[in-house]
Amino acid sequence: METNSNKRLEIIGNSWDQVLNEEINKPYFGELLSFLNAEEEKFTIYPPRGSVFNAFKWTPMENVKVVIVGQDPYHGAGQAMGASFSVQPSAKVPPSLVNIFKELHTDLNLPIPENGDLSQWGHQGVLLLNAVLTVRAGEANSHQGKGWENFTDTVIKILSKQGGIVFILWGNFAKKKEELIDLNRNFVIKSSHPSPFSASYGFFGSRPFSKTNEYLEQIQKTPIDWDLTKGEQK
Repeated sequence: METNSNKRLEIIGNSWDQVLNEEINKPYFGELLSFLNAEEEKFTIYPPRGSVFNAFKWTPMENVKVVIVGQDPYHGAGQAMGASFSVQPSAKVPPSLVNIFKELHTDLNLPIPENGDLSQWGHQGVLLLNAVLTVRAGEANSHQGKGWENFTDTVIKILSKQGGIVFILWGNFAKKKEELIDLNRNFVIKSSHPSPFSASYGFFGSRPFSKTNEYLEQIQKTPIDWDLTKGEQK
């Protein structure tokens, strides 16, 4: 993924590079890179540059079956890994992800994973898409409104046109993305956010994992194996 910036983001290395080439050459994206360069001179930014596009690296465009929309990366050291809700295997599982795992267990009777690395989902076609792909250490939402939303909204629109995709929207922020999705060609699952503050108001019991697989099977796509413990690092 080439840019005109002196300090570029990493090339994704798959079909996304060609699909998003026009987007990254728009003026706003150059301004975004300039902002990130300036931020890195003064602050620690998460995730590291080489991990910013991990979700796209794990899930090439033609493989996307499911999109789970998040807000922005975790802002603590050793957490963010470039994919929504996913944390590095060595990190403590965050409260929202604890609740996701609880619902996974209730929905499909799967064991609770010991760590929060969701890359196995990504490799099966689950695009773990944050609306904002970077954050300043210790300051949640600090990179909102700097251009990332334009980029990720474009990704959602591209996938919506492709059709046959499950969009999982947890919480009010994610639900706003529904207006970007062709509801006649895709399947949207909405509920409250898995945060401890809202999980009891519609997230628990929403069965997003089984509903996703039911839809995928209806359109003759291979369902997701949501069991993260099969390849779990010990």
